Amino acid sequence: MSTPYTPPPPPPTIRPSRPLGVAILSVLVGIYGFIVFLGGLLVAAGFAVSDYLGVSHLASYSGIVLGVIVAIVGLIILGVAVGLWHLRMWALVLALIVTFVVLVVYGLAGDFVSLGFILALVVFVYLLAVHRHFL
Repeated sequence: MSTPYTPPPPPPTIRPSRPLGVAILSVLVGIYGFIVFLGGLLVAAGFAVSDYLGVSHLASYSGIVLGVIVAIVGLIILGVAVGLWHLRMWALVLALIVTFVVLVVYGLAGDFVSLGFILALVVFVYLLAVHRHFL
């Protein structure tokens, strides 16, 4: 009597390893996103309190809207950090677009030797170099 044939289990899926630089970059972007989110909440709360205390209503509503917009931008930045951590292609593309815009702004200002320009250039080139790790 023979035992029925059972096929071998499929090979484990091989996920690309996360480069150390991408891990560091995603943590730094996450910290920055959290600070921006918290700042937006504090601005909105501050203007809400000033509205409650009777300061100009128009300025208070504008400040609340501005704080909420900043908080939403902070959440988007946090989302990009999570996407970079999980090696998502959309996060890579978004990070490349943002660093390219930063490079263009520094270039239009003629500030090619500043620390900001050099850091943005290094991040841009690094992300291009490790693009094969992203899904």
